Amino acid sequence: MSKRKVCVVVASRANYGRVKYLMKAIQEHDDLELQVIVGASLLLYRFGKAVDILEKDGFKPDRKIFYIVEGETLTTQAKSTGLGIVELSTAFEDLKPDIVVTVADRFETMATAIAATYLNIPLAHIQGGEISGNIDERVRHAITKLADIHFPSTEKSKERLIKMGEPPEAIFNYGCPAMDILKHEELSINNDIMAKYGGTGIPFDWSEPYILMVQHPVTTSYGQGLAQISETLYALLKLNSVQKIVLWPNVDAGTDDVSKGIRVFRERHMGEAFHYFRNFSPEDYARVLNNSACAVGNSSSFLREGSSLGVPAVIIGDRQEGREQGQNAILANYDRNEIYEVVKNQIRKGRYKPETIFGDGDAGRKIADKLAGFSLTRKKRLSY
Repeated sequence: MSKRKVCVVVASRANYGRVKYLMKAIQEHDDLELQVIVGASLLLYRFGKAVDILEKDGFKPDRKIFYIVEGETLTTQAKSTGLGIVELSTAFEDLKPDIVVTVADRFETMATAIAATYLNIPLAHIQGGEISGNIDERVRHAITKLADIHFPSTEKSKERLIKMGEPPEAIFNYGCPAMDILKHEELSINNDIMAKYGGTGIPFDWSEPYILMVQHPVTTSYGQGLAQISETLYALLKLNSVQKIVLWPNVDAGTDDVSKGIRVFRERHMGEAFHYFRNFSPEDYARVLNNSACAVGNSSSFLREGSSLGVPAVIIGDRQEGREQGQNAILANYDRNEIYEVVKNQIRKGRYKPETIFGDGDAGRKIADKLAGFSLTRKKRLSY
């Protein structure tokens, strides 16, 4: 009996972290054959070129697809989606997977979903049913209606999928695959482990307390990215006794404004306790998050992995508005004084009790097993 071909599309550094252990589980499964398509920002140097990390981890891409239209505006984001559909359709036609796996809610995910659907390839969607700010929620729910099998990360998300008319027998909550890294990797940190990354800024001591900052553009407030990132940076500048890590933003529309804000701040405050990085491997990002005194910005990882680790977090703005969260996360507006006070209080409070809202770290294997045995069909109807 031939193996079922499962094609995982990875198009951003964050999404690779969420599916790494799932890809390993598929690769090791007796009844599955892993296909890997990489594209978009995963291939680009200015976003960390995370494809190098993927390949070092032992995954050989079956296709590399460049489909990011330069500019990172609302228009280019729409065009990148369209180009992604074109390029992914060609790749799927060539590779002929039995099922396609896509993650979350990005424009690359939308391109994957549309291409697979129109080629009659069953689609598996991870992290559907969640609520958040930004354009992500619209995209996420649209992908849900195209998907054939669902792997939400929480019970509330599973319930929402059922209310959206998805058949309960095609919905499986095994938790978020990103939690697998936290369970299976050793998360201590030191200068020797992190020396390979270099980065830019004053010398950094990983044995001393630090703040992790990750702040992405918000598509629904396009044009305000520079002002938004500046409020956060200048809030952290006031915490001059603590080291700060700043990670480069993602490729969403408005990233040029956010990147400009970081570059301008860096040039004006070269001697301050900030260090700037493009990217970390999934396991090293988990290390950095786990050992931070506080995580600041608008990354969903602060709510997912952060709640599981009990890391104090400050979520800025409305990019994650409505998403499930643990006790570890406090919200703040784009106001440097408010951000400063909330971050200071979070550091003072220290670690929170770990929570398992997004699973207990065994999602990859369970999803792979379900992909191997799930009955595939090209027919789908609303189920109420």
